Amino acid sequence: MKRCLRCDCRFDGLGWRCPNCAFAPVIVDGLPCFAPELAPEHIGFDASRYEVLAKVEAHHFWFRSRVELVVWALRRHFSQAKSLLEIGCGTGEVLAAIARTDSLRRLVGSEAHLAGLALAARRAPTAELLQSDARCIPFRDEFDVIGAFDVIEHVDEDEQILREMFAACRPGGGIVVTVPQHEWLWSYRDEFAGHQRRYRREDLLGKIAAAGFERPWSTSFVTLLLPVMALSRAGQKAPEGFAASGELQVGRVMNRILGAVMNAERRLIATGVSLPVGGSLLAIAHKPELHGTGAAALP
Repeated sequence: MKRCLRCDCRFDGLGWRCPNCAFAPVIVDGLPCFAPELAPEHIGFDASRYEVLAKVEAHHFWFRSRVELVVWALRRHFSQAKSLLEIGCGTGEVLAAIARTDSLRRLVGSEAHLAGLALAARRAPTAELLQSDARCIPFRDEFDVIGAFDVIEHVDEDEQILREMFAACRPGGGIVVTVPQHEWLWSYRDEFAGHQRRYRREDLLGKIAAAGFERPWSTSFVTLLLPVMALSRAGQKAPEGFAASGELQVGRVMNRILGAVMNAERRLIATGVSLPVGGSLLAIAHKPELHGTGAAALP
């Protein structure tokens, strides 16, 4: 169901005008904006990076590997899902990849910054898009799966986002989340990226459980490349002339080599192995089904 962010009324229908208080989001560039105050300035993220990301995501080994891992996780853990909301969808790279699987009838992407949504509209034209604050999602019990891929680490109120994801998820559905891992990897690169934290596995799973989710499963990734990552982050100060976009530039040969390493790692994860350490963490959890209502849990 849709949720009015002014009076909390729950309603269905094609439009967004609340039948109780008549509130409706403003429309900007054809998109409903639920948090227009955030549209020019995305919390914890430099909007100019969207254009940079859009140019490198399709071929960069890390982005490609993460997308393929997310698609695998959806197939493995939510094979019967028909609807998905991605919060913080950025340029739409993950949405576009999921759309290519033809496994979901409905894809929705939300993003705080309109610059990201403009790119997402071109990359994932079949997805519904809206501008909103992940801390206040305008849906309740609506989606089979909700994804947040390297999003919640940018916001102080990550626990609030997880509670909102729980409320917007249908009973029997669940979430797929990726975050940067290991506090000891914190460096100036995280500061440039706008991160508020890197996670310990037990902290993330504890926050997911506190939000109401159950049956968690998690694995690290960027495991085989962790020594290289640790070395690249040694030192506390950014080198002179450092630019956040610079670390996205990888030579073609090296990109292929690193991609092959990540592919081998993903095949290992696909066998059911939960890797104990890695630069990033993938977590999956489920919302309890409503017993006695006939609602069926997704496998």
